[in-house]
Amino acid sequence: MNVEFFVNDYALAWTILFQASPNEEIHKFKRRIWLNYKEEYNKAYKDKELFLMDPKNFIPSNDLIYNTVMESREYEKIRKQTEKYRLEVMSIWDSKKKEINNFVKKMFKRDLGNYKFLVVDKDIQVIDTSKHRDSENTFILGLPIEKKEPNRVILDILIAVFTKEIKNYPLNTEDFKEVIVELAVYSEFGTILSKKSCYRMGNGPLSELKRHLYPYWLMFLGVPKEDFLSFMMRDNIAFDLEKYVYEKELKKMDIEDFIDFCIRNKRYIIRPVSLEVI
Repeated sequence: MNVEFFVNDYALAWTILFQASPNEEIHKFKRRIWLNYKEEYNKAYKDKELFLMDPKNFIPSNDLIYNTVMESREYEKIRKQTEKYRLEVMSIWDSKKKEINNFVKKMFKRDLGNYKFLVVDKDIQVIDTSKHRDSENTFILGLPIEKKEPNRVILDILIAVFTKEIKNYPLNTEDFKEVIVELAVYSEFGTILSKKSCYRMGNGPLSELKRHLYPYWLMFLGVPKEDFLSFMMRDNIAFDLEKYVYEKELKKMDIEDFIDFCIRNKRYIIRPVSLEVI
């Protein structure tokens, strides 16, 4: 898996125009542009899909709105901040590159391709990609780096990559994909990076499904059954060991196969018995 981080002027200008304003100064700046160039402003909205498809060769149909943004003092200030942010993200990512690649190979049983992240103002708080699955693997990234948890930006990037890499599922089973991606990235890889359990981290409304999937997740990771108790204690999630048959084939699956397995067997996995939290 190869990940590169860029500052792309069109992507940065577009997010300034169309994402939530991070402060009052930018809000007034956008308002001023809107009042002067309403038609060009509206037409530029569709450009996101175009520059995500091929950011290097993107040329807008009308340069006026972008030139107006890029020639402003507001943009000059944000661009400098964004370049500094890009270097910070690169440093954090590169410091964990070996662990990231080992983890990705374990989950997918293969190498992933190339991913490009167009870095924007971190205060916008966005991570986004094209709606088209066959598009180039390009994302917009603008998330703050937390001083206490700088590795969180790695987890958020991987959540986005896993979500794009794994196929879509029908709406009535999409939550299985979401939970298992969370188990993989926030829970398991978060634990690897922080050296402490992160299995209570993630989407609260999905926590019940996560507890039901947890025994099978341990099997997928290849945890021997005799070690289940120590993992339950570590992660603060309990289940009745005697009620689960150890599925040896799960550890041979990739993450997408595992999602398919869980969906096929959901009536057995979603048990009526309560899974207690220790």
